[in-house]
Amino acid sequence: MGAKWIKISVMYLMLVSAFGLFMHYTIQLQWTATHAHIGVLGWLTTGFIGLIYSIYKDAAETGLAKAQFWFYNLGLPFLLIGMMMVHMNVPHWLFELFVSGGGIAVAISVLFFVVNVFKHVK
Repeated sequence: MGAKWIKISVMYLMLVSAFGLFMHYTIQLQWTATHAHIGVLGWLTTGFIGLIYSIYKDAAETGLAKAQFWFYNLGLPFLLIGMMMVHMNVPHWLFELFVSGGGIAVAISVLFFVVNVFKHVK
């Protein structure tokens, strides 16, 4: 499970780098919060979870870890797309659905991770 998290994290590293270059060359700096979230939640947090699960393999193989994986990796793209919608001409309910739905999924995943670490990391 750790390797999956690490591989996903390097994809976010590529995305955050490309997004930063896009922002720089187009001088569209309204995307700063989204850029930061791609870097922190996508690259750093995902990579760190991967490292923890690589070290503590028992924790990585639980049902809680698998549920956490899916909640996080389905929720985060929705959250990030929703954050971009804030600066686009979309109905308020649509970006709120993406931000809230994705954010809640990520928050549930973090809760699963905390419980999993406290139960299985010794």
